[in-house]
Amino acid sequence: MDRNTPTEWDPGTSLFESFDRYLQDKGKGRGGDGGNYRRNAARELERFAEWAAGDRGDDDWTGIVPDDVDRDPAFEDLDERVFRAYARHLAGDRGLKQNTVQTYYRYISAWCGWCVNEGYLEAHYAQRASAMAPLPEDDGRKPGDQQAWTSEQRHDLTRYVDEQTGDAVEAYTTLPEDTAPLEKQRARYTALKAARDRALVFVLAYTAVRVGELLRDPNDPRRRGVRWEEISLDDGSMDVYRKKQQWDAASLPDPVILPLRNYRRLMDPPTERWPVFPTFDQRTLAELVRDELADRGKRPEAIAERRSEYARDLLLALDEDIRPPSITTDGARSVLQRLSGAAEVGIDHPKHDYLAPHGGRRGMGEVLVRAFGYTVAARYLDNSEEMVRERYSHIEAGELGDVATEALEEIDSISH
Repeated sequence: MDRNTPTEWDPGTSLFESFDRYLQDKGKGRGGDGGNYRRNAARELERFAEWAAGDRGDDDWTGIVPDDVDRDPAFEDLDERVFRAYARHLAGDRGLKQNTVQTYYRYISAWCGWCVNEGYLEAHYAQRASAMAPLPEDDGRKPGDQQAWTSEQRHDLTRYVDEQTGDAVEAYTTLPEDTAPLEKQRARYTALKAARDRALVFVLAYTAVRVGELLRDPNDPRRRGVRWEEISLDDGSMDVYRKKQQWDAASLPDPVILPLRNYRRLMDPPTERWPVFPTFDQRTLAELVRDELADRGKRPEAIAERRSEYARDLLLALDEDIRPPSITTDGARSVLQRLSGAAEVGIDHPKHDYLAPHGGRRGMGEVLVRAFGYTVAARYLDNSEEMVRERYSHIEAGELGDVATEALEEIDSISH
């Protein structure tokens, strides 16, 4: 597709011709190929395109192209009535919450605005009042982003991973001297996995770092997961790539230091460039080890023999300094699902039946706002004070309620 900005508005241009360019402009990283926004926008544009072509909607919905025309939906077919119909289509999906409808429509509206700037459209039809009228009211909440770990939940989960790691490390370090090498390796692997999971839980529970700043995001090549070279246990700090697209230091409070220090001692990474939270996925590690050893000139038979000396490929990777990738953000969610269930943490949440990563950050926000106020909390959470006040407004409302109660009680005592 021609990537030059259109010099004249061509109403016959297919909608599809604009998608790749728009997504590249909105993407992150080299070439604009990464980023969660790009991925989510691509999904919603695909849904919109299917609907426009008549492949989604009611049985009698035929799309936005006139019935007597055989072509893809084009820009000449778009006007505010089309976006109004799409807003009504989204709002009529009973499986979507009102805030989700708003979010999905915003992706399409953003594309429409870009099309105006690029010369594909004459007007931003999606933002017109008549087009947006069918959308439900937005109550200001982000879908699925309301869970906050309570003090009890945090205690239950951290106590569980403490116990599991203690048992696994003790089992490994107290093995008899005549233990078979592979059996000893299995015990070390079990201890390493437990120690990694404990360190991950403590970091998510106490640092308020976003999970996307801590671990690998497959959709954003710049987010490859924090490495040991970016952590200073003596200073209690960790360098992370923030949401605002720059490196910054995050605090490591005291509860996090010991789990990280013991985990590092047990792992003994061959270089500082190793990820703090490597993947333990056997398929990924097996492929990585085979490819790296082959690149180093070893033949398949020698590789197979070398791998047979180890109970797990992770241990071979440690000995050979074959650096694995970090666990992904989705991988962290799987870990927390498993641990939340095993720890039998009590959870009452409409969307999550486990302690989700963002809940650790939000839980720490609750603690900080209540203990030190919005200004300190904003600095720790790497957010503006305005945003923190908005997200934790229920705390201020509760405190004002207490003040009102005290005032009423005082007035009542005076009047009596």
